[in-house]
Amino acid sequence: MYYDKIDYDVINLSWEILSKKVKLPYVIHIVGTNGKGSTGRYLASFLMQQNQNVLHYSSPHILKFNERIWINGENVSDETLNLTHTKIQKILPESLLEKLTYFEYTTLIGLYLSSGRDYLVLEAGLGGEFDATNVVENNLSIITTIGLDHQDFLGDTIEAIASTKMRSCDNTFVVANQVYPEVLKIKEEILSNRNEIILQEYKHDLNRDIWDLPLYLQQNLQVVFCVLEYLGFEDIRYTLPKLEGRFQRLSENIILDVGHNPLAAEVIANELKDEKKTFILVYNSFKDKDYKKVLEILKPYIKEIQIIECEDKRIVEKTILKEIIYSFGLKSSDFDIINLKSEENYLVFGSFSVVENFLKGYKQYAKR
Repeated sequence: MYYDKIDYDVINLSWEILSKKVKLPYVIHIVGTNGKGSTGRYLASFLMQQNQNVLHYSSPHILKFNERIWINGENVSDETLNLTHTKIQKILPESLLEKLTYFEYTTLIGLYLSSGRDYLVLEAGLGGEFDATNVVENNLSIITTIGLDHQDFLGDTIEAIASTKMRSCDNTFVVANQVYPEVLKIKEEILSNRNEIILQEYKHDLNRDIWDLPLYLQQNLQVVFCVLEYLGFEDIRYTLPKLEGRFQRLSENIILDVGHNPLAAEVIANELKDEKKTFILVYNSFKDKDYKKVLEILKPYIKEIQIIECEDKRIVEKTILKEIIYSFGLKSSDFDIINLKSEENYLVFGSFSVVENFLKGYKQYAKR
């Protein structure tokens, strides 16, 4: 599941064989640092509401693997997964099956299940041009907000990260609102010979039901409406889908968000300005994330931090995290769901794993 080096020939050879059994639909590839999941789910949901047959492939999941493959409004069933797994095991040689990574194999399942549909909304994992999802040619690329993340794989500058993501664009593309001007400079250098959909030319008047959403989700919706109009869906009627873990108000005093990098922390901090209250931050982080910067950004809205346990070898050592928290003059303690207080406000933030572990505990807590 975790790896330090990827052999890209394995996914390419595997797809070369599997593609003979697949009739790919119109492929919309989503790359970027933040906003891929929400943009993809909005787009897939609205396409479905336009009577299109659509599969949305995303990662990671929060509670169950099936969340990664969403087909016409439902997560893929265990039965369909098992059947597809059995078919792929028969199609691909053992020599390739043994080498495919967890994400690569999951991507192949998603591609196989997209066969014959109208649209495949395909979310990249951590990269762009070398991501497993880029094994298929995309008809349209959505480039969401780009920031610093996964530097070990993608490079340690905005220019390097933007370059590898944008080189995944095969044909038409649209660029979402960006924080760093370097992204737009790279766009001009790399994608000058591609067909660009200009976001500003498709400004959509958001309905009242969208005004209550966080600003970053409103911006993601603008990109989605832009793409829908480009695809020819002019009379767009929609019902907003429920998004798990995206500034989700689990209760009156608990907000969940799967964000995990400084860019995500910035947009969350922007939303917390309007809350006019301070929060207990339920937090943990992977060691390769800039958790110091994340905490610096969120500090004005945090009264204390409670560290939630996450069983993952990539999690930062608790002593190191506590030292950083102490350096900001904040109090830290270990999180325990039984100590949840109705009079306190909680922000659960740090990664999909943080939200997953909180929800598992919360569900047990709520049953009591």
